[in-house]
Amino acid sequence: MAKELLNEREIERALARMAHEIIERNKGTSDLCLFGIQRGGVHLAKRLALTIKDIEHVDIPVGSLDISFYRDDLNIRKDHPVVRKTDVPCDVTGKKIILVDDVLFTGRSIRAAMDALMDIGRPSAIHLAILIDRGHRELPIKADYVGKNIPTSLTETVEVQLSEEGVGDRVIIIQDQKDTQKEILQ
Repeated sequence: MAKELLNEREIERALARMAHEIIERNKGTSDLCLFGIQRGGVHLAKRLALTIKDIEHVDIPVGSLDISFYRDDLNIRKDHPVVRKTDVPCDVTGKKIILVDDVLFTGRSIRAAMDALMDIGRPSAIHLAILIDRGHRELPIKADYVGKNIPTSLTETVEVQLSEEGVGDRVIIIQDQKDTQKEILQ
């Protein structure tokens, strides 16, 4: 069973607010670079950059980061990771990097992304922009810019669907039917 948490317009508003917060916190756009974590984070980073351009009339470099080989579960996964493109549009050394992802859950993907960034260069700062923070952190990682905090149970999945992936923009939450049946029987 899926329930819509955000629609297209609500996603736009969240990204617009986040863009304003990024500009304000960084006192402008000097030395900023956005890096989206493959896949959904890349689309959101590009959208944030366009929104910042609308506000400040400045192009912000946008890169993509594949974290497949930085994950800490690589040796226990059954399937091989799908490797995607890493694109580095600027020298990250000395830059203020905004890491962008769609959903923040345990924090492990973000840790992997920071490791990948540090292998590329030495940023002056790394900030985190997340569309959905669903809680359940396993590592001490906190987003600097959050579109929406959505408390979830471990039996739920949050899915961000974006037009760049061929579907309409929306965020949905899906209850795992097996776990729901277990809860009813107990």
